[in-house]
Amino acid sequence: MPTTPTTPTEPARLLLVRHGETVWHAENRYAGVSDVALTDRGLRQAARLGQWAARRGVDAVACSPLGRTRATAQPAADLLGTPLEVVEELREVDFGWGEGRTIEEMAAEDAEAVRRFRADAETGAFPGSEPPSAAAARATAALRRLAVRHAGRTVLVVAHNTLLRIALCSMLGIPVGRYRLVLPRLDNAAVTEIEVAGGRTALRSLNVPALPAVPAGAEAAREAPAPYGTDLSA
Repeated sequence: MPTTPTTPTEPARLLLVRHGETVWHAENRYAGVSDVALTDRGLRQAARLGQWAARRGVDAVACSPLGRTRATAQPAADLLGTPLEVVEELREVDFGWGEGRTIEEMAAEDAEAVRRFRADAETGAFPGSEPPSAAAARATAALRRLAVRHAGRTVLVVAHNTLLRIALCSMLGIPVGRYRLVLPRLDNAAVTEIEVAGGRTALRSLNVPALPAVPAGAEAAREAPAPYGTDLSA
């Protein structure tokens, strides 16, 4: 007796975005789980992201529980008329000894600890910090749950620089301890697009600025990140 073929799960498009600029990030400090507010520039980045999301046809908006991601995601949710989905597992990595400090400050105190961290963030994780493998497990599980819940839809996911890089490495089969080497940074309010269906993840674009449809003048031009984003859909 012939069997009816099963239809594969329709992929969800997850638009992964690092939150807007904060005071600590402007000073290159590790914010981690510390709740640091957005700067005025970060608030403008959030507003532009909201406008971009409204044009992009986003269906849902999710974010981590920290204030800087909520403030970045809220303009998009307001323009789209959808509630924020706050996902606890998308919080930033706890940097332990590194919280609130610059890499230069840490190197001045313990250069060997910084050398180990730069060589392999998993085996050389800062004292008292969350290992990248643990962060990857919770973040990957959370993103896959979002993909199942929003199959066939587009979801804006506002989270954090380190957490998103670790999750991307994990979902794309890259050792998470190498996230700093493979993905040097994600810019504030820039978009990385992935498609997720079942256990499969496809990278569609990486670190692309969410720019307004019409240039907003010299101020917007000055705030645009240096070219780094790549659209992989062509």
